[in-house]
Amino acid sequence: MSYPTPARRTRGVVDGSKISSGLKLLVLLVGLMWLSETVDTALNGELDQYGIIARSPDGLFGIITSPFLHLGFGHLISNTLPLVTLGALIAVSGAMRLFSVTAIVTTIGGFGTWLISPPNTITIGASGLVFGYAAYLIARGVFNRRLGQVAIGVIVVMVWGSALLGGLLPQDGISWQGHLFGAVAGIFAAWVLTEDKPKRKEPVI
Repeated sequence: MSYPTPARRTRGVVDGSKISSGLKLLVLLVGLMWLSETVDTALNGELDQYGIIARSPDGLFGIITSPFLHLGFGHLISNTLPLVTLGALIAVSGAMRLFSVTAIVTTIGGFGTWLISPPNTITIGASGLVFGYAAYLIARGVFNRRLGQVAIGVIVVMVWGSALLGGLLPQDGISWQGHLFGAVAGIFAAWVLTEDKPKRKEPVI
C-alpha cells in the first residue's frame, strides 16, 4: 500500500485553499452587484448616474463602479449566469488570479468604453466583464500552451461564441464598445498573466 508524500498532501491543501479563496471573491463581487441593484431600485435608479460617462472627466470614476450597476434586475440576471460560470473557471486558480483579471478588464475595458462611446451616454453593467472573462479563458490556453486550458477555451467558444459575436454588433441601447474593449482587455490579461513566460538565461562565465 502506498501513501501520498507530505509534499503532495501540502500541495493539495494549498490548491484547495486557492479554489476556496477564488470562489469567495467571486461570490463577493456578484453579491456587491446584487446589493447595489437592490439599493438602486430603492432609490429609483439614482445610482445609475455613476456609470461611465463618455469622455467626461467626471465619468472616469464610473470605470470602477459601472460593473456593479445595472438597469434593473432583468439586466443583472442576464449578466449573472455567464459571469458566475466564467468567473468560476478563473476562480479555481485562486483569488489573486481572479482579482488580477477583473482589475485589468475593468480598467482597460472601462477606459476604452469611456474613450469611444457616443458623447453624453452612460454605460453600466457587468457585460464588459463577462466579455473580458470569456476572452481571457479563450486566449490563456494559447499563451500558456496547456491543452486543458485550450479545451476550456473551445468550450467557451462553443457555448457563448454566437452571443459574444452578436454582442459586438452595434445595437440600440447596447454598449458594443464595452463588449469590444472588455474582450480586448481579457486577451491582454491572458498575455500579461501567462504562466509560461520564457526563463531568463543566466550569463555564462
